[in-house]
Amino acid sequence: MEKAGRWAGRNTNKDALRSRIWETLDSGGMAMGPTWSHIPNFIGADQAAWHLAQTDAWKRAKVVKCNPDPPQIPVRLRALYEGKMLYAPVPYLTKEFPYLKIDPAKLREKGISFELAATSGGYLMYGERVDFEDVEPLDFCVVGSVGVSRTGGRTGKGAGFADLETGIFRELGIIGPDTPMATTIHSSQLVGDDEIFMMAHDSPLDFVATEEELIVTNNSMPRPKGVAWEFVQDDQFETIPFLKSLRDRMESR
Repeated sequence: MEKAGRWAGRNTNKDALRSRIWETLDSGGMAMGPTWSHIPNFIGADQAAWHLAQTDAWKRAKVVKCNPDPPQIPVRLRALYEGKMLYAPVPYLTKEFPYLKIDPAKLREKGISFELAATSGGYLMYGERVDFEDVEPLDFCVVGSVGVSRTGGRTGKGAGFADLETGIFRELGIIGPDTPMATTIHSSQLVGDDEIFMMAHDSPLDFVATEEELIVTNNSMPRPKGVAWEFVQDDQFETIPFLKSLRDRMESR
């Protein structure tokens, strides 16, 4: 039986691309930890975070949002050490609250190490629980990726969490049309422009950082204005506790 990701079946072309990348990371020895059905951790993730942190957009940012996955621990750690307010989601959005606010000043007051708070387990324990509407306007957004093109196309692990969160933030005005979108990946996760199909609700990337380089995509694709609820999967409404009530609140605005 052919190996497949957890969310396989929604798009066969994307499934094939993800499978190829996960297999390449595994067979090439670049992966750190599990790859299949994950945003894969990789050797050189700290160097990729360093490349990302050299951008003027990152340096200017005071409020940063970052995905919860292991390869972005160095990104979250840099944000905290640089005194940035950090927001990160509950992994898989499985709790009654969607997000955590991680304030480096409060962590220092409590004697909590940034190294602990940069992990998903650490920030779930020590971060402040917040709803989407409570998140401050974001200056810089980092998302997890499985496959990325040099022109800013992106595919994740197939669950649709990043697109959903970004759409919610866009509709609430927390992410604007000029808010930088970025990711960190291993260089082997770079693919051709024609291998990633971007849909109307997908947000293109402005920066791609690998262990080798920083890529400025100069992507000029229009950004979505909000949530494309028609693309939200039935299983997302079933497994994300707050999603139905959030949709009702947003549609009544």
